[in-house]
Amino acid sequence: MAFSVANVFSNDIGIDLGTANTLVYVRGRGIVINEPTVVATDTRTGRVVAMGGEAKEMLGREPPDLKVIRPLRDGVINDFEYTEEMIRYFIRRVLKNRFFVRPKVVVCVPSGITPVEKRAVRDAAERAGAKDVRLIAEPMAAAIGCSLPVEEPVGSMIIDIGGGTSEIAIISLSGIVTKVSIRVGGDEMDEAIIQPLRKTYNLLIGPRMAESIKIHIGSAFPVFDEEKEMPVKGLDLVGATPRMVMVNSEEIREALSESVNAIIAAVRLALEKTPEELAADIIDRGIVMSGGGALLRGLDQRVRVETNLPVRLDDDCMTCVVRGTGKVLDNLNGYEKMLETLKD
Repeated sequence: MAFSVANVFSNDIGIDLGTANTLVYVRGRGIVINEPTVVATDTRTGRVVAMGGEAKEMLGREPPDLKVIRPLRDGVINDFEYTEEMIRYFIRRVLKNRFFVRPKVVVCVPSGITPVEKRAVRDAAERAGAKDVRLIAEPMAAAIGCSLPVEEPVGSMIIDIGGGTSEIAIISLSGIVTKVSIRVGGDEMDEAIIQPLRKTYNLLIGPRMAESIKIHIGSAFPVFDEEKEMPVKGLDLVGATPRMVMVNSEEIREALSESVNAIIAAVRLALEKTPEELAADIIDRGIVMSGGGALLRGLDQRVRVETNLPVRLDDDCMTCVVRGTGKVLDNLNGYEKMLETLKD
């Protein structure tokens, strides 16, 4: 009963501050927010007029007096002011109707960011109202969320592909033994789709249409009985009029090949840097993939073929990282070694 009452009144929050989406976990309540990391502002006053899903709906459709901003890029803060506004909005939203006590917050960050970038994340959370801010590396949080035995003396390999970064890590005894972090993710894939359509069809499309193409017919590995096509709508660069063309999955797979190859190269590099004993564990245990980018059709097959290792997708790739923060919040003392508190 004491534990239940503590959870009811808990203000502890876990935040997966992603380039594409922000997820918020509240201890005792689970995942309460899963929204795009997008902010819409009034260009005349600088005032924020919408956040999250509402702001994303405006992307590419906004009039001159509105500006839609994605305040994070490549997994790190690109616009400090609006990131702080967004974190404050989400914290107040999840703690409304409660006695406001400044919460403990665990924030996930890419493993490859600099100390300056880490401080920017911490400062944004503190200014937004957090009392005690701890940082955890995204691949570690993802591994915890996927229920990998991160505290045991065995090697666990995780590939976490987000909107701005791909994180590959081998974890053992509560630490990251080997890590490779590259700034290639879902956003890079979207951009890779936009450019060939412009060159081949003289068709200009926006990031929302590119994302839709990636989701519906994008692939990383040829599965010939599943080749698809879809209509793509955009602006004709020659006639300056709206136009539609049919695009097939083979074209999109070719467009995505550079991004996919970069991820494969990072996986190979991580394996090359792995100590022999842990390499033996990975042969037995395989690789786990998480993050929204891991859902690209055939990417798990491509990794399996390229590494000759067992590969599986987590049951809920999109929420692995924030679920990991939830488990950390439930046992802060147990996971203390995996958390980072920055000192000024």
